[in-house]
Amino acid sequence: MKRLTIKSVKFLLIAFLFNACGDDFLDLQPLDQEVSSNFYRTEEQAYQALVAIYDVLTYQSTPGVSWAPFLTVADVLSDDAFGGGSDANDGFDFNQLNNHDISTTNPVVHATWIRNYTGIYRANLFLEVIEDIDAPESFKSRTTAEAKFMRAYFYFEQVRFFENIPLLTGTLGGPSEYSQEQNEPSEVYDQIALDLVEAIADLPETLPSNEAGRITKWAAQGLLARVYLFYNGVYGDNLNAGGTVVDRSFVLGHLEDIIANSGHGLFEDYSLNFRLAGEFGKESVFEISHGDTPPWWDWNYVRGGNGNLAAQMQGPRVTGSNNWNRGWSFGTVNHKLADFLKDDPRYEYTIVTQEQLDGSLNEGYQHTGYFSRKYSSDAEHWGADGQFELNRTCNFRVIRFSDVLLMAAELDSPSKQEYLDRVRDRVGLDPVPATLDNIYRERRLELSLEGLRYFDLIRRGVDYASQELTNSGIRGPDYTGDQQIFDVTFNTATGGFLPIPQTEVDLSGGVFLQNPGY
Repeated sequence: MKRLTIKSVKFLLIAFLFNACGDDFLDLQPLDQEVSSNFYRTEEQAYQALVAIYDVLTYQSTPGVSWAPFLTVADVLSDDAFGGGSDANDGFDFNQLNNHDISTTNPVVHATWIRNYTGIYRANLFLEVIEDIDAPESFKSRTTAEAKFMRAYFYFEQVRFFENIPLLTGTLGGPSEYSQEQNEPSEVYDQIALDLVEAIADLPETLPSNEAGRITKWAAQGLLARVYLFYNGVYGDNLNAGGTVVDRSFVLGHLEDIIANSGHGLFEDYSLNFRLAGEFGKESVFEISHGDTPPWWDWNYVRGGNGNLAAQMQGPRVTGSNNWNRGWSFGTVNHKLADFLKDDPRYEYTIVTQEQLDGSLNEGYQHTGYFSRKYSSDAEHWGADGQFELNRTCNFRVIRFSDVLLMAAELDSPSKQEYLDRVRDRVGLDPVPATLDNIYRERRLELSLEGLRYFDLIRRGVDYASQELTNSGIRGPDYTGDQQIFDVTFNTATGGFLPIPQTEVDLSGGVFLQNPGY
């Protein structure tokens, strides 16, 4: 199966990475093991440290806490999907997200928090040691830019979910520094913008085939646009990247650069975006690799492998099938989305219905008869080896070129009509006027079940989000169970943000304040 060069040192890193996440990592430094203070000396070791950051991009679980794939979490929070699972008990934690009635001890929430700070810690550590590494300046500048991109990526995910978080731009020196206050969201967003602006200057525009999956300039520009749109939508302000004002014009310039100069474009066939043949293709501006190398068997340390857990969790519970393989039916698709898409050519590549499944289907909790087709347990993405649930091979397309076109149109590009037309023409649809409402509508048609819908709603305001996310009396023909398990009321008091995990509040000794609404 396909695999990235940046994963080729995976086995060499497993023991090191496991130790790097342990509670005692900062305090225990046995001389017979490689730890942070004595490990990073050579270019090869620095490269392994860089891979350690990339590795966290694939994390979708936290040992002893929960499984929490970003894609599944984001879609369950939206009105595109329900919590699902085998039964009410199995789906309890995700159903809290779906109902917007979330406990401060929810393990999915805590796993999300831990994952992002793991990535931030590794990026900070790399940035602290890279200058002292014996390596060419070209290596240092590029890998520094990659680390800054990934720090920005993890911080953006964290602040979008939790809003009030501590901003750490260096590793903690010891117990006296463990208690960190929460920063203003603007401080976190400005740091994200600074990291991305600085990264753009030193990231490559093109990659050799054996480096597919590493960060490019175009990925950083696309992520900066996504950050700006969310921040400006929620807070109504621009970003400040170390004195550089990141406003609409600045961001649009970067998007126009991607469109004109990156070589990215739209596949003629929309479905290629979610197939093996389309991996790292021209439409993928930023993509996270998942697969079956190394083949993984260990249920006690799931994140040691590289399979796409979102695909496993969202797949239908089918046995005896030639086309589907024992998914867990989380994130069952809302009839509201199916109805919205029903006349659109992208429907068949977005949703699979129970009538299309062969084999024996076991109906789980909040069964709707609809499942995600984009990220699922379909036969094309079965791993060749290892425990089949842990080795799904579908990559996660984080930023697609169609999203770039729609972001540029939303930012009122002079070419916004052309950009909207390109997205629609690709699937054989006639033009519609490039109004803001039509651009938003196209985003949902084009990008649904890709983890974007929830944040698109939140950035349009709490009232609008509540209108869309509150779900009452909507029922498809194949729903199973009482209507009340499908009814949702959005909690406007939270502003759309998750609770700070209670464990983290307790560990802070009272320094952390819980988010409003919890």
